[in-house]
Amino acid sequence: MGQAFTLLNPGPINVSQAVRDALAGSEDQCHREPEYLSMQSRVRAKLVQAFDVAADYDAVLISGSGTSALEMMTCSVPTTGVLVIDNGVYGDRIAQMAEVHGIRVKRMSVSWFERADPAVVESLLEDGIDTIAMVHHETTTGLLNDVQAIADVAHRTGRKLMVDSISGLAGEAFDFGAIRPTAVACTANKCIQGLPGVSFVLVRKETELQRRSVYLDMGNQLAKQEAGGTPFTPAIQVTAALEQALDELIEETVAGRIARLTKASDAVRAACADLGLPLLLAGDLRSNTITCIHLPEGIGYEQIYTRMREDGFVIYAGQGDLASQAFRIANMGLIPQERLDALAPALKRAIS
Repeated sequence: MGQAFTLLNPGPINVSQAVRDALAGSEDQCHREPEYLSMQSRVRAKLVQAFDVAADYDAVLISGSGTSALEMMTCSVPTTGVLVIDNGVYGDRIAQMAEVHGIRVKRMSVSWFERADPAVVESLLEDGIDTIAMVHHETTTGLLNDVQAIADVAHRTGRKLMVDSISGLAGEAFDFGAIRPTAVACTANKCIQGLPGVSFVLVRKETELQRRSVYLDMGNQLAKQEAGGTPFTPAIQVTAALEQALDELIEETVAGRIARLTKASDAVRAACADLGLPLLLAGDLRSNTITCIHLPEGIGYEQIYTRMREDGFVIYAGQGDLASQAFRIANMGLIPQERLDALAPALKRAIS
C-alpha cells in the first residue's frame, strides 16, 4: 500500500472505513438477481429520504461519474431549447452537452467571479427555450450561484429548471421545496462521501423526458428502475459503497454535514489569512467546500503541490485561465481534525 493522502481536491474524496469495507465486502453477484435489485431499490429510497424529497422526486441511478448524470439530465429534460448560465468550466460543459445532442442552446456567458443577474436571464428567454440550466456550485472557482433567484425566473416564466449540483448537494443548502427544480444531478463521490462510479439525478415526478441517447436515456433508466430492474450492467460494488455512504449521511443529516464542511472551510480560510494568501472570491460568493487561492508572487503551483504532497495533502490546480494564477483547496470529504490542524503548517512550508 502507498501513502494515505488527505484529499483536498474536489472529488474523489476521503471516505469512511465503513464505505471502503462495503465496497470490499460486496459479493460477486448478477445485476438481474434479487440481491442487487433490492439494494438498488434501497439506495434510490435512501437518496430521496436523505434530502427529504420522497413525495415529489424520483432518484435515477446511473453508473458513471457525475458527468454521466449531468449528461443524462441534459439530454433528457429540455424539450426544444435550453438557456445555459455559463460562469465557469461546468456551465460551459452543460452547453457543450446540449449542443452535442442537437438541442437548441442559448448561452449566457458571465464572469467566473460573478453570479448571473436574474433580470438578464429573464430578458434572454425566447420562444422555444423551455428550460434554464445552471450550476449550483461552480467548482472552477468555488463560486456558489444563487439557485433560488434563477428558480424564481423559471417559475415566473413557465420554464423547467435543471441544476448541476454535483459538488453542491450535501455540502450546500438546497431547499427543494422553495426551488422546485425539474431535475438535479449529483454524484456519489463528493459531498455524499461515497466512491467514484455511480451518480444520480433527482427528477420531479411525472416530468416528461426526451429520448436522445441509449445509455443516457433517463426515461428508460427511471422506468426500468421503478419496475425493479435495470437496463444495463451497473457498478454493483460501488453501489454498495453508496448505500453505506447514504446511511452515514442520513445519520449525520444534511444540515449536520453542511455544518461540518463549513467548519472545515473556515479552517482552510483562516490558514490562508494567517499566511497572507488572498482568496479570489468575495466572501458572500464562496461555497462551503472549495477555496480558490491566489498563487504567491514568484511561487508556482508545482512547488506548492509537491511540498503539500510530501506532507500527505493533495491539492488542485486552477482551471483554464486560472492555472497560472491560483490553486484550490477543497474540503468535501471526511477529514480528521488532526489533518485540518496539520494543514496550516504544511501550507506555510509549501510557500516558503
